[in-house]
Amino acid sequence: MKKRFLALVLLAAFALTPAAALRTAALEVQPATQADFDLPCQAAILIDEDSGTVLYEKNADEQRPIASITKVMTLLLTFRALEEGRVTLEDMVPVSEHAYGMGGSQIWLEPGEQMTLNDMLKAICISSANDAAVAVAEYIGGSETAFVEQMNAEAARLGMTNTQFKNACGLDETGHLSTARDVAIMSREMLLNHTEISDYCTVWMDYLRDGSTQLVNTNKLLHSYDGITGLKTGTTGGAGVCISASAERNGLRLIAVILGSPSSKDRFDAARTLLDYGFANYENAEAALPEDAPQTLPVTRGAEESVALSYEAPGRYLMKKGDDTALEVRLDLPQELEAPVTAGQQVGSVSILQAGETLETYPVTAAGDVAALSFGLCFERLIDALLLTGEP
Repeated sequence: MKKRFLALVLLAAFALTPAAALRTAALEVQPATQADFDLPCQAAILIDEDSGTVLYEKNADEQRPIASITKVMTLLLTFRALEEGRVTLEDMVPVSEHAYGMGGSQIWLEPGEQMTLNDMLKAICISSANDAAVAVAEYIGGSETAFVEQMNAEAARLGMTNTQFKNACGLDETGHLSTARDVAIMSREMLLNHTEISDYCTVWMDYLRDGSTQLVNTNKLLHSYDGITGLKTGTTGGAGVCISASAERNGLRLIAVILGSPSSKDRFDAARTLLDYGFANYENAEAALPEDAPQTLPVTRGAEESVALSYEAPGRYLMKKGDDTALEVRLDLPQELEAPVTAGQQVGSVSILQAGETLETYPVTAAGDVAALSFGLCFERLIDALLLTGEP
């Protein structure tokens, strides 16, 4: 019993090791494919939604007005407030004089009128209503000015380095600018993390005010493009005609951003061209983890005997069509870890290979903390052991 106690005390003497930094990513930009076509717009980008890989770009970092595509950020913050329980879809959103005064597309809200947040979201997503967007911004943020500060803070967090919002609806305003790349970043964030957006932006027609107000979707691709899933249109005199269009076919999800087209027809034609190009030339190949990939790893000299693992490998990998060489998934993990272990600490990796060449490597991280044994914990365990065994 004395030897067991000495061993526990010695284990507690090991020092802490620093935790690995958490991996963060916005839009992982790869060299753009030089497609043999141009588009009737001032700026554009096509990305793979899952990996963030850029498949085509044109003036993608040129700052421009983006009209009502601004509302993607307004919606992103609103859905986050819903997710966090700060608001509910049944909340009644009041209409201020300021929201009432918005021009452009609207549902003719009146000062003092109230509408559920759910109906406000319908108005924003389907009819791109500026008055509804500002009313929601005021409800979530306290004022449009305060909400816009949140929009800019979120843009900075996402790595939208060339974006500055001045309002919540996208009306032309000096300094209210973004880029095709930044629009793709926020569109991807919305589609990946708030999938409920599709319940709104894929609706072709709906009604408010007990049927007296008809909503018709501004995204005409919903009726003309196979696999379209969203997302948002926009038109102003300064921005021209714009769209962030998302679509999915056979497991491949794409986002096409078109800014500054001369007409609505040009906007939709350009989006179709980009999406068609992506679906014709790329696919998401199977790259599943090995069936025997461990879910935990043993931990020595720790307060717990093992730690759960978190895999970031996507299970699929973007590839050019026509490349039939099978993918190999290789797992690199130690036999055991030494405490302390910190949640988020990288403990191994998953590599995707093709013909022996590594295409991509993803981290395997610890899903929780495991503290190193301390003298106090050792003593506590000793007491517990004595009580259980009855040894003197």
